[in-house]
Amino acid sequence: MKQFVRAVKITGTGSFLPEHIITNEHLESTVDTNAKWIYDTLGIKERRKAAENEATSDLASKAALNAIEDAGLSVTDIDLIIVATATPDRLAPSTAAIVQDKIKAYNAVAFDIAAVCSGFLYGMSVASQFIATGVYDNVLVIGADTFSRITDWKRRDAVFFGDGAGAAVFSHGNNDEGFLAFRLYTDGRGKWNYTIPAGGSEMPASEQTLEQGLHYFQMNGKEVYKTGTKVLPIAINQVLDDTGLKSADIDYMIPHQPSIKILQKTAEIIGLPWERVLTNMDKYANTSGGTIPILLDETKRSGKLQRGNNILFAAVGSGWTYGAALLRWS
Repeated sequence: MKQFVRAVKITGTGSFLPEHIITNEHLESTVDTNAKWIYDTLGIKERRKAAENEATSDLASKAALNAIEDAGLSVTDIDLIIVATATPDRLAPSTAAIVQDKIKAYNAVAFDIAAVCSGFLYGMSVASQFIATGVYDNVLVIGADTFSRITDWKRRDAVFFGDGAGAAVFSHGNNDEGFLAFRLYTDGRGKWNYTIPAGGSEMPASEQTLEQGLHYFQMNGKEVYKTGTKVLPIAINQVLDDTGLKSADIDYMIPHQPSIKILQKTAEIIGLPWERVLTNMDKYANTSGGTIPILLDETKRSGKLQRGNNILFAAVGSGWTYGAALLRWS
């Protein structure tokens, strides 16, 4: 997507992280892994885990209210709620509908997006189109996941993910601000490299699926690295071409947090100085749909973002799904 009828900007951000922290050292004592290897290879020192009584919608609702307050709006001003999640509360209804009820935003339409780690980026694009065409004025996009619920804590791949939620309010702006371009992609040939086999219509829950651990995620880490370092530069270079910008024009890159090595290699390929690539995976690991909005909220609240900054967003997720977006901050 290149052109907008109305300019679209982000007017508020929010995030929420559970209190419980799981360190690399703790995992080192429970599974066959090494704390130093985790940090050196993935960039992760610790991750958050939701409490037993915290569902994805609980994290999402708290992040949502923070974003609405930051935008200077009330829940009655929200026209649409989009929740990007791979760990919904239930198969039905949507987590977005549950969030709508929890925050009492009854004026809003609500639905989920399932694109795993690219979910928030996809949601940003959908929200922008509704606003650009004048259908809605204020759209709340939430990325939230509780991967602790689908992690086998006895396996080595327990190190990758954490729980958390972030949110942003999208509204229309002036022509000299807001989103400049989106590029989204899907390649279903990669569907087996990150998957949760059981629990859907293909393989309904049964005693056998539970015994075989088929409700936990399964990931091919080597393919994730190989694909991430291939497709992220493609998506990023495309939005740069769409806008006539160069990597030197990017003030900050706020990416999904797959691993430090994927991001370092991506920055090297596109020629972006590493100090412009923002990360928080050392504190939270990969929070999937929550990664971009949590990092955006932290960056905004730190005071780093200045009017006129060119912000690059990028993500790659299961599917494969991937993409990039460019935003001129206002």
